Amino acid sequence: MTDSGMSSLYLPGVESNLKLGLYKDLIDSARGSQAEYSKIWDLFAFQPSFTDGLSTFTQGVLRAPATISAAMRELIAAWTSSLNECRFCTRAHAAAAAELLDSEELVRSVLGDLESSALSERDKAMLRFVAKITSDLPGFTAADVQCVRAAGWDDEAIYFAITTCALFNFYNRWITASGVAEMSDEAHRQQGRHLARHGYVRDGNG
Repeated sequence: MTDSGMSSLYLPGVESNLKLGLYKDLIDSARGSQAEYSKIWDLFAFQPSFTDGLSTFTQGVLRAPATISAAMRELIAAWTSSLNECRFCTRAHAAAAAELLDSEELVRSVLGDLESSALSERDKAMLRFVAKITSDLPGFTAADVQCVRAAGWDDEAIYFAITTCALFNFYNRWITASGVAEMSDEAHRQQGRHLARHGYVRDGNG
């Protein structure tokens, strides 16, 4: 356990060797007040020379103006993470999607059973598309793109959906293999609110 009482990473050499920068400042503040915080911060603080760029990239993928909403991109992040059984990312991005969609129940129903959920058929088609990218990449063809296009999505939206899915296939593996543990329900809820309102480029306020 860390000094904040939280589960340690599988990589103590990362956790104990945080580099100077914004994420280290945020971690030091949280640890100093014995507050729960997202342990992904430790991964960002270990190599800020390039993880700062990852934050900027994530912000662009999930928040750049596009013909697919930020809410749908957050739902794709949660859906991809659920398929990969990454509970930390599933909960984090389900919370953000629920904030943006103003419905925890809708997000819960989608992650529980997509086909019986109240999500529109257009949006279900997109999540099926994302599922194939995640779970059956060798079987993916141009016909899959045409199918989601026929459901009403344009190429810009498809580009952002593919990129969101790819990014979270990365995050799911990075986080799970490094040992980033889930947080409490309230901490995930608070993080979801922060992500929905402020995005992914952190400042000194958390």
